[in-house]
Amino acid sequence: MTAGTDLPSPEEGPPGTEGAGAGRSGIRPMARADIPAVEAIFRTAFARGRPTGDLAAYIETVFFGSPHYSEEHGSIVYDDGRKGVTAALLSLPMPFVAHDRPVMARLLCAFMSDGTKGGMLGAARLARSLRAGQVEFCFSDNASPVSADHWVASGGIALPVESLEWRRAFQPLGALLCCIGRTRAGQPAPVVAPLLRALDRAILARKPLIRPAPAPGCAARDAAPQAFLDHARAMTERFAVRPVWTQDYFDWLLGIVAMNRALGPLRCRTVEEAGRTIGVFLFAGRPGATARVLNLICEEGREFDVTAQMFASLAEEGYVDAAGMAQPFMVNAVMRQRRLTFRHRGYLCLNTRHGELLESARRGDLYIGGLASESWSRLVTDF
Repeated sequence: MTAGTDLPSPEEGPPGTEGAGAGRSGIRPMARADIPAVEAIFRTAFARGRPTGDLAAYIETVFFGSPHYSEEHGSIVYDDGRKGVTAALLSLPMPFVAHDRPVMARLLCAFMSDGTKGGMLGAARLARSLRAGQVEFCFSDNASPVSADHWVASGGIALPVESLEWRRAFQPLGALLCCIGRTRAGQPAPVVAPLLRALDRAILARKPLIRPAPAPGCAARDAAPQAFLDHARAMTERFAVRPVWTQDYFDWLLGIVAMNRALGPLRCRTVEEAGRTIGVFLFAGRPGATARVLNLICEEGREFDVTAQMFASLAEEGYVDAAGMAQPFMVNAVMRQRRLTFRHRGYLCLNTRHGELLESARRGDLYIGGLASESWSRLVTDF
């Protein structure tokens, strides 16, 4: 999520001082005992008076419950040894393959300080610990412009295409209402929704080309989310850098996604041609609102067919629009759609000491986003 404290410049901050149990820098792995302090910092940096409800329990579940959790790849805090924890960086381990080599990436989810001088010092030290020459692979998919500049200054990169969100409208008025007046659950206001549906039916009757056309010979089928996992490896092997979803990790992710009720239920569809699966997509939402596409994968060369069929099926099921992260391998197919807009949603930035990984990301030879991002997180939608 966008940092409550913008990522400091790697040159900021004086030399390290002693921190209790944290070494010279004051930086140490976050422990469960730190959760109350981290929750309080989160309230200061992000909540700004809004109720945070079960935030502490959510932090423990997400940032200590992953099958891949370890202190080495988990969240870190700054502890000055006197005031305790004054800055924190919540991160989640995510396994990837990079050029046939296993890599444990860290998804950076919330970077924050308590706003004090000591907290800002701690934030600077946390930032310096993530310089490209020091980290295996870390990334964020929702960095602010200031943070993106500092990622680049520390040796990382910001990916412009993946920093965009596409949105395809199926019902023009309903989609407009979802964009400007949605409730926390993403549903149009109930008083005007029936009227807008009637008006949209009239508009679509007069202008049927607004509806997305299906791909000839293809059909989208309802499937359990397991279908995505069953096809993910074969359909992402073309990317030099790609996530690895084992069964236990995938099941854990599904449980975490299900905790985000604002997104709506998680659904899966396969795209088939002559009985053979050529693509799969995962999305969340409810008919009458937005379909939030988390992941879309397909056989190489079938991007246009799979994308067209995805949009046609979502429109047929009654969603007012669909939205998702732009990706280089799919963006040309997405751009063929009518009623399409793009917006900057936050920078996707990454850092690594491996030059070949950076080059793969620059040329779009990277699969990332959806389950391999924080787009499912309640830290983004609820708190």
